[in-house]
Amino acid sequence: MDGMTLQQAHTGPVPHKRLVLCVLSMAVLVAQIDTAVVNLAVRPIGQVFHAGVGPLQWVIDAYNLAYATLLLTGGLLADLYGRRRAFVSGAVVFSVASVLCALAPSINWLIGARALAGLGASLMLPASLAILRVVWRDPVERGHALGVWAACNGLAMTIGPTVGGLLVTHFGWSAVFWVVVPVSMVAMVLAVRVVPESSDATHRRFDALAQVLGAITLGGLAFAAIEAHQDWRLAICVLAAALGALVWFIYVEARHGSAALVPLDLFRVRDFRGAVVATAGMTFGMYGALFLLPLMWQSTGRFSVTGAGIALMPMAVVFMVVSPTSGVVVRRFGARLAMAGGVGIIALGLLTLGGFAGDVSIVPTAIGLALTGLGMGFATGPLMNTAVGAVGPERSGTASALVNVARMSGATLGVAILGAVYAVYGGGAQGLRMAMLSGGMVQLVCAAVAWLHGAARR
Repeated sequence: MDGMTLQQAHTGPVPHKRLVLCVLSMAVLVAQIDTAVVNLAVRPIGQVFHAGVGPLQWVIDAYNLAYATLLLTGGLLADLYGRRRAFVSGAVVFSVASVLCALAPSINWLIGARALAGLGASLMLPASLAILRVVWRDPVERGHALGVWAACNGLAMTIGPTVGGLLVTHFGWSAVFWVVVPVSMVAMVLAVRVVPESSDATHRRFDALAQVLGAITLGGLAFAAIEAHQDWRLAICVLAAALGALVWFIYVEARHGSAALVPLDLFRVRDFRGAVVATAGMTFGMYGALFLLPLMWQSTGRFSVTGAGIALMPMAVVFMVVSPTSGVVVRRFGARLAMAGGVGIIALGLLTLGGFAGDVSIVPTAIGLALTGLGMGFATGPLMNTAVGAVGPERSGTASALVNVARMSGATLGVAILGAVYAVYGGGAQGLRMAMLSGGMVQLVCAAVAWLHGAARR
């Protein structure tokens, strides 16, 4: 079946839309549960493998980095060869990688298996968002579906830390990887049965050079941030190489025009540009907080693994409750306010976390986490909807991949840079304070840029 035939196959009404949404949401749930539970397990993993903060950052960032660097290819493959096919393939790779993580005999094995899991996610997640764009063509219906899709992030963060804490406490760190396997497998089986296939290969091709340059850019930036406090000379060299790769990447993509891996003309679309900036800002501080808070709490003896999971719940619960209502906010106040305002609220939450780091009472921390969840709930659905809605269905996979690249690049750099700030200031409450204040300031800047570049219309 060629690209045109596949494209025609999804133009009619799709039965069982709710079941399709359930399958797509399961992909988000799996990927986010994996992140949430692993953040809780980093301390026990470090104890088992005698690993410091640097290797533990790579346990998180190997997944984030592989995910971010391969998202572009995942989105392109979904557009070229079939979105359902990419989704199912990603679920298979993710499941196998999770098993390998659970069986890891060393920290290096674990880091490699986490990178493989990132590969699976890079196929699964952009395909899920592209399928959603194709199946729900009406913007209002799509906004509601994206609200549910985004709410699964909150659900994952609600159940992930608590379940992860209990699993680590009673079954060991490897259990946090086993738990996502059955959910991923169910999503794969259901996708084959209920998700319609679609693709559009018009004027598109695979660009290996651009993929390599993109990987060098993102990988170099993350490596330089993580290693800066240990070997600043090496970090500067790697940073220079990353910036050089970025310049070369832009040059290559400009020559390829609309057939590029990253069609640069997409960034001329005001809505899309604002959504990408706001998405990167949103995850920069959020993922940094999710990595550092459990690490600091456990290293200082304030909370056990289970206690740390429970302490993170205000963020997740508020996020899960608010996300489905984000469409109402957009209709009343406009997408630009929802996106920029949401990122600004997250910044306020991080500044609260930083200002009260080390405080005897947990209440200020809970308030800061709740504010972070509130901002995420307002911003996530509108960000995804704005990004994929700013382009035609034929580019939905690419647009989905790009906004997810922004999301995971922000996450990767957030863990790397804020983790480095935490280490430079000696960890503990002081390290957390400086990291969260830094993250809050970065997000304020991103909120301002998103406001200035977002579309003014409602």
